[in-house]
Order: sequence, then C-alpha cells, then structure tokens
Amino acid sequence: MHEETDLVATEEPLEVRIQTEEGEQPLLITMRTPGHDQELVRGWLHSEGFRPLGDLEMVVDPATPNVVVLRSAAVEELLALARAGFTASACGVCGAGSVERLTLTAPPIHVQAGPLSARWLCSLPALLEQAQPVYRATGGVHAAGLVSRQGRLLAAFEDVGRHNALDKLIGWAWASDQLPFGDHVLVVTSRAGFEIIQKAVIAGAQTLVSVGAPTSLAVETAVHFGMALVGFLKPNSLKVYAGADRIEP
Repeated sequence: MHEETDLVATEEPLEVRIQTEEGEQPLLITMRTPGHDQELVRGWLHSEGFRPLGDLEMVVDPATPNVVVLRSAAVEELLALARAGFTASACGVCGAGSVERLTLTAPPIHVQAGPLSARWLCSLPALLEQAQPVYRATGGVHAAGLVSRQGRLLAAFEDVGRHNALDKLIGWAWASDQLPFGDHVLVVTSRAGFEIIQKAVIAGAQTLVSVGAPTSLAVETAVHFGMALVGFLKPNSLKVYAGADRIEP
C-alpha cells in the first residue's frame, strides 16, 4: 500500500449569537470553511431580509474564534429571525418557503444591458478557478464569483458549503456597495438549487451561471423573476434554462 500526505478542506462550525439585554441568544449555526466570517454573516442576514446592516457590530473573542456575537439597535429584528428557525440545516435553509413568499422580499429585476455571448460565458469557470486556491489544493470546496460584463472578476469566495460561498460574496458586495448585482454575472461552481437562486434574486442578479445542474424549482423561480439561468457550464457548451433571449451564440 502506498501512503502519501494529502490536503483536505477545513470545515468547522460557526455559531452566531445575538447580544440582548438578557444575555446572548443563539441565531445561527453553520458548518463553513473559516475565513471571511463577517462577509458570511452579512450575506446570510441580507438573504434573510435583514437590512439594518449599517449599524451591525460583530464581536469575536480570540479565545472562541468560531463564535460571532451580533450587536445591533435592531435587536428585535434579529430575534425575529431566530424565532423563525430558518437555520436548522448545516448548509443553510432558505428563508422563503415558496416563490410567492420570495416576491415579498426580492427587488424587481430590470434588464437593460444587451445579450451575453455563450462563448464568453463558457470561459467564466476558468476565470473563476484562478481565484480558487483551496479548490486547487483540495478539490473539496465550492466557489461563487461576480464577473463584470467587461470580463473582470470582481470578487470570489470559497467554502465547503455552496450557500456559504454565495453568502460570503453577497456580504462582500454589501460592504463594497456592489448590491444589487445588476448586470454583473454571478458564477457558481455548485448545482443551482432553489436556495442559490433565492439568494441571487434577493441580491438583484440578472444572470446566474452554474457549473452544475439546476433544479425544477430553481428554474421556476428564475423564470418568475426574469433571471437568465445557465447550467452545465463547460469550456465548449452550456444549457440555458431561463432567459434564452438574453444569451446569444
């Protein structure tokens, strides 16, 4: 038997608590790749409809680096999220139970830019891979990236959880004044399930391209909101599931 040393992706729990007058209350526990935890928390909160992010303070005790305590004047809104119990799953559970409920929180998608080239879209996974050092070393993480129509990779984040990777990107976008995503192209290396589309819609993405497959509810949601949805993105091929009029050969 041949033995060799191998690198694996780091996975650790992150617990998010709310600071109240009565003490700390639990909000979220998720399994994630450590790093960019503040972006992760902000992105998750944005996807759940929490908007008073400007006065949000995140406190991390060096003795407990996997615990983030939130302090905010909007503590009642945070407690409402905790009571709703949206976060039972390690990979994240969507806050909206249906497309109809999602319409209450998502901004309308207004498409003004022209169509995108299918050939150009096929080049995006290779562009995103340049910003995936953990994936190249371990093969064990997902990534989400935002690409301008001029072909510039604006930001990319990796995580063992596909939802977390996107939340980190959304959290970065909020802090960088890049929300809504608008005509930038959102690229994910995972399958495009409903939760991914949900987060993308709330972030105002007009186009989402995925290396993996979409689900039926993801396609339904993309069609409902007028989002262009591309799956099975490869160097020489792709499949368009929604917004075919916005993709040209």
